[in-house]
Amino acid sequence: MKAVVYTHCRPIDAEDALLDMSLPDPAPRKRDLLVEVKAVSVNPVDTKLRRHADPVGEPRVLGFDAAGVVRALGAEVTHFGIGDEVWYAGAINRPGANAELQLVDERLVARRPRRLTIAEAAAMPLTTLTAWEMLFDRLQVPRAGAGSLLIIGAAGGVGSMAIQLARHRTELTIIATASRPESVDWCRRLGAHYVIDHQGDIPSQLADLGFRAVDYIFSTNASDQHWPAMVRAIRPQGRIGLIDDPAPLDVRDLKQKSVSLHWEAMFTRSLFETPDMVEQQRILESVAALVDGGQVHSTLTEHLGHINAANLTLAHRLIESGKMRGKIVLEGF
Repeated sequence: MKAVVYTHCRPIDAEDALLDMSLPDPAPRKRDLLVEVKAVSVNPVDTKLRRHADPVGEPRVLGFDAAGVVRALGAEVTHFGIGDEVWYAGAINRPGANAELQLVDERLVARRPRRLTIAEAAAMPLTTLTAWEMLFDRLQVPRAGAGSLLIIGAAGGVGSMAIQLARHRTELTIIATASRPESVDWCRRLGAHYVIDHQGDIPSQLADLGFRAVDYIFSTNASDQHWPAMVRAIRPQGRIGLIDDPAPLDVRDLKQKSVSLHWEAMFTRSLFETPDMVEQQRILESVAALVDGGQVHSTLTEHLGHINAANLTLAHRLIESGKMRGKIVLEGF
């Protein structure tokens, strides 16, 4: 099968940062689906692994967003059949989606939304799971009742899904942060009630909107830089959620307000095969229903063509620029 791999940690401008390669076709076991990959998306985790995690023993295939078609089943598969069209984010400790064929545990997979193209569907799984798990599993935001949610870095892939899920599944007032005019407009179109600039004084901007403090903060990036502002902006007994890898934070800053800090790592369930691993299938099923009902929309903003080393190199470069809005997708080999 065709695949795109990396063999050593390299900066993205290195000639061999990503390579086209032919690999043996994998065979499904137990609860595996063998999926013919039709489209993939690119996430910051791809670039972090390429830069910092040398493959051990053999080239590594990245890619943690995919939409495709089931071509073969492991002996213990119960939920899918051959020919099913699916979407998923996969597992960080298995070969990724930047290949013609991929094995993925059925508990991490759902049938894709019918309303979307295959490329539009591929843009969504990882960010959907991250946003859902943070909002509803970690921060435990309520479905009903008043409250306020501040999303820092809201124009990126995760923030884009967090805005939509919060808007359509809660009654919270959503305050997004964005720093460029096109990003501000993007957040508003996705459903943010207010948009402020994270390059400015966040608590002062909140006060100008009439918020002395907010009930929940979801920080998607640069959390160490925004930490003092978050400490000031969160209400007593509020909740803060982080998904990035910030410099060390002094969590003692939260004690006076009895604020709780929550981490979200989307791969936790698959990496440790937690008893509730199938919850990711259920989340993707729920979001597929929201998509097909017209409530939630794909966050695809850049389609870079076929899945190959040259186009994935461009995608990695765009991700590393820190200026991406929405998601990058590649389709077909």
